[in-house]
Amino acid sequence: SNPFEVKVNRQKFNILGRKTKNDVGLPGVSRSKAIKKRTQTLLKEYKEREKTNVFKDRRFGEYNTKISPEEKMIRRFTLERQQNYGKKNIYNLNEDEELTHYGQSLAEIEKLNDIVDSDSDTEERGTLSAELTAAHFGGGGGLLRKKASSEQQDEEEEKPKSRKELIEEMIAKSKQEKQERQSQRESALELTEKLDNDWKEIQTLIVRKAPKSEKKDKEVEKPKPDDYDMIVRELGFEMKAKPSERMKTEEELAKEEQARLQKLEADRLRRMHGIDEQANKKKPSHVSADDLADGFILDKDDRLLLSYKDGKMNIENEEEGEKDEQEEEEGGKEDNENEEESEEESANEDEEDSAADSHSDLESDLESEDEVAGNKEQKKHKTNENESQSVEELDPKMEAAKSELPYTFAVPESYETFKSLLAGRTIEQQLTILERIQKCNHPSLAAGNKAKLEKLFGFLLEYIGELATLDLPELRPIDKLILPLYNLCQMFPEAASDSIKFILRDAAHDMEEVIEVKGRAPFPGLDTLIYLKIISLLFPTSDFWHPVVTPAFMYMSQLLTKCRITTLEDVIKGLFVCCLFLEYVSLSRRFVPELINFLLGVLHISLPKKQAQGYTVVHPFTPVGKNLELLLVSDKKDLDSWRKQNLPLSIVTRLNETSTTEMNHIRLSCLALCFDLIKKCAVLYESLPSFHEIMHPVRILLTQCAPVKEYPAQMQEWYQSALKELENKVKHYTPLICEKKKPVPLKQYTPKIVKVLEFGRKQGGSKQEQERKQLIQKHKRELKGAIREIRKDNQFLARLQLSEIMERDSARKRKVKELLGSLATQEGEWKAMKRKKWKN
Repeated sequence: SNPFEVKVNRQKFNILGRKTKNDVGLPGVSRSKAIKKRTQTLLKEYKEREKTNVFKDRRFGEYNTKISPEEKMIRRFTLERQQNYGKKNIYNLNEDEELTHYGQSLAEIEKLNDIVDSDSDTEERGTLSAELTAAHFGGGGGLLRKKASSEQQDEEEEKPKSRKELIEEMIAKSKQEKQERQSQRESALELTEKLDNDWKEIQTLIVRKAPKSEKKDKEVEKPKPDDYDMIVRELGFEMKAKPSERMKTEEELAKEEQARLQKLEADRLRRMHGIDEQANKKKPSHVSADDLADGFILDKDDRLLLSYKDGKMNIENEEEGEKDEQEEEEGGKEDNENEEESEEESANEDEEDSAADSHSDLESDLESEDEVAGNKEQKKHKTNENESQSVEELDPKMEAAKSELPYTFAVPESYETFKSLLAGRTIEQQLTILERIQKCNHPSLAAGNKAKLEKLFGFLLEYIGELATLDLPELRPIDKLILPLYNLCQMFPEAASDSIKFILRDAAHDMEEVIEVKGRAPFPGLDTLIYLKIISLLFPTSDFWHPVVTPAFMYMSQLLTKCRITTLEDVIKGLFVCCLFLEYVSLSRRFVPELINFLLGVLHISLPKKQAQGYTVVHPFTPVGKNLELLLVSDKKDLDSWRKQNLPLSIVTRLNETSTTEMNHIRLSCLALCFDLIKKCAVLYESLPSFHEIMHPVRILLTQCAPVKEYPAQMQEWYQSALKELENKVKHYTPLICEKKKPVPLKQYTPKIVKVLEFGRKQGGSKQEQERKQLIQKHKRELKGAIREIRKDNQFLARLQLSEIMERDSARKRKVKELLGSLATQEGEWKAMKRKKWKN
């Protein structure tokens, strides 16, 4: 009737002739039927689980005559304990094992039901019953009885003793035991003394010193130590491993380095200002033997040292105080002048008081005052001489301190301040300044140090570019400055990559602008080439893609394809870019076609015009033009005098000032470098399948067109080594073969008949296999159904047990309420009676 209790099982397709049983399901009806069925079957079994209608004797071994009665009792006892050991209900935490003592439950014993009331008027007043003592103390009541003969015990029972008699007996026993222990101790002492005396008498008879002659005869040679013994002794003297201090973190190391540099800077400033370290140190004041050393809180000891020299009073503290005051005035401490004057006055008053004391062993006061005045003048003269000497000694120290580098530096805020900081310094001093800037401004020491050091990387990069653009470029300082640049790049890789990408973006933009205006672009300056070299040192060049190396790679390929070769300077710069390319791809072995094309073009411009045949030259080189014989050397004297030499990058700036012979030598060096690069390319790309096709134009040019006979002997060696590397590579082609496939058969229209046992399922195999599969399927279905029914049965039983627990709890609460109500009524009645009594 209720549409929400009806479940409709929809089908995708309606098939004619199929009978469907479960089109509509009624979950509520089926659930009520299942509960009704379980109440009729499972509930009856649950209620009758501990009931039987037949008496069975289940005592262990009752009708077994082979087991003795003792064994039966032992086995029955163990079975009973095993049954009582386990908990009846796993959810009842208050159910514990019942403990017993001599067969009785401890819970019943603790109730103390058998204790005799001490207020009773029985004869045995104040004593414990025999049953109680036996239950609690295991039959210790025998101690309270008199020792009587066995006959008296059989005839009549012993009367219990009173408390007084028991205490007296206990005291007598303790005294007796104490006396026995003392007697045993005394006897043991006597025996030990007797044994000592006897041993001394016997020892004199036993001991006999043998003469030295007998000892020498009896001396036996000591055995030499074995190898094992020697190793054991060595191991005993070996150093043991000691626990070392923990590794310090980067922040702790930076703080220690900053503190060290600050201390060194303070020492340098002190030396530069001429402040003597020894003068600042306080001299130890005189302390008498009777001093209690309780003045340690005082900042300054104002006591005067009184001493005598040649029987006359000698005052030193006053002069020392004057010296200290003069030094403090020189140091610029003007705030404490009043305090110092008051100290001087107090010191003078103390001296006058001490001089006014009665000293009977001194001479007259006038003589002593004259001598004291004379001593003062002499000491002042000496102090002036000492001061002049100390100033003369401090002058060279001050000059050395002024010329010394500071130990702490702040990070410069602009490039001009950075440049002025490094100006006029040697390269070693510049490196020291950069190192100290990094250490004093480590990112872990302050919050803004990271941004400052990121700026420092850009300043250093700009400074390197400026050094490269000088008329005489300083390449050695640039080489030394790579190390601090690398350290900053490791600390801040993102900022470093952003700075270098900005430089590459500007260089590429400038080249595109020149190409749009003139149609061709010259090679960049020396600073850009040095930046490209720095990129290979700072970043990994073997990555497939890198945010800095990949743009640099693209920019170098554009240099080799878009920059026209018109002068020898362009050739040198192009060969430098080729060397950089080989350095970039040395690990990844990436093929660079621009590199091979440029080397082919360099060989092309070293040939005479008529011999350029059998190969093609592409941009930036042209087969015809005025710059064809740029590397051709026809002077025999220059050819004979040439020696292989490295081409420094700084030679680019000095080409205009060189002579013709030197220019020819540079041309030959460029050609030798080209041969060397061809050899390296052959080694690098030999694994490529198209290696021979790639190097075919180079091989033709070297074998057919190059004027080998005109080259010097050393040049011919370079030529032969390059040609040998190209010709020794074996071709390893894999022939192309069509992929083998199975022939596709023609479609046949004959029907394929498959036997169907169950609708919708294709069955294959023999009849036995089909029956076996059906049985497996039925078993699975029945197993799932059985598991489902067992789960529902367990849920039904759990609900039943819960209802029983709730009923018990409600009954207990009801009884407790009744008890509390009855108690309340009794209390009310008692109070009412009490009030009536008070009124009466």
